[in-house]
Amino acid sequence: MPLSRFHALREYLDQVILGQPVLTENLLIALIADGHLLVEGPPGLAKTRAVKALCDGVEGDFHRIQFTPDLLPADLTGTDIYRAQTASFEFEAGPIFHNLILADEINRAPAKVQSALLEAMAEGQVTVGKNSYKLPELFLVMATQNPLENEGTYPLPEAQLDRFLMHLNLDYPSAETEFAIMRMSRNEALKQALPEVTPIMQQEVFAAREQALEIYLAEPLEKYIVDIVMATRTPAKYSDDLAKWLEYGVSPRATLALERCARARAWIKERDFVSPEDIQAVAPNVLRHRLLLSYQAQAEGVNSEQVISHILSMVAVP
Repeated sequence: MPLSRFHALREYLDQVILGQPVLTENLLIALIADGHLLVEGPPGLAKTRAVKALCDGVEGDFHRIQFTPDLLPADLTGTDIYRAQTASFEFEAGPIFHNLILADEINRAPAKVQSALLEAMAEGQVTVGKNSYKLPELFLVMATQNPLENEGTYPLPEAQLDRFLMHLNLDYPSAETEFAIMRMSRNEALKQALPEVTPIMQQEVFAAREQALEIYLAEPLEKYIVDIVMATRTPAKYSDDLAKWLEYGVSPRATLALERCARARAWIKERDFVSPEDIQAVAPNVLRHRLLLSYQAQAEGVNSEQVISHILSMVAVP
């Protein structure tokens, strides 16, 4: 399968979502690594637009779910409807049964709704009553959180955050990008110069995933991944600062996520092997939401970015 098809998709995403190259690259990494994204950033940074654009570039359907405090699990998964004509119950599928899902402001919904979504993400199925229903084979969730408003929210517990392959932090674009956004908005209103893309078939996505799994990962780099993970669990072996900043390290899911994301990035970069740069590039997004910082780290104003940077500087690169 030609990699040029995915390069064309990347170019399309960069044309439609201006000033967010980190988001567009990691959307493709998540697609190829078969994982889900948690995106955090102020409103108006094209998070919804990004998933819609990805859906335009990949064969499949898209649905946006606005998470609110009054949302029920059945509003997400669907429910059994009684049919008087047949005197039987019939399952009515909910909006989760789409290929690409935007879970907008996931922390505004109660724990039961969050759990229903996370079961779908982890198991590829939903359970209603006594029956379980399989989700589409191509299934990607991008959940968002707004860091500016925390009143009336239901923060995701660390164990549930661990289900996300990556956690991205977005920031406002530059002044030059703002000018480009204004011009694009005007062109779209006038139906002028809108970019187009030929959708990638789902079978091509599955083939890309298989190819990414075949990317060569040398044994020293496997050890490098494990060393990074172990540095979060036994920080005292690496530095006193890490020991006082970290309360708990990351789970084995982080090890698997580092490997899968590094392979996917190497595949996107047209290499048949994983390099240390690939691992270092994906490490912040893979580890950010899995680290539990101590009270002392918070008191000193140390955040996850600084801890991850310190870990990467302390672990020897093969």
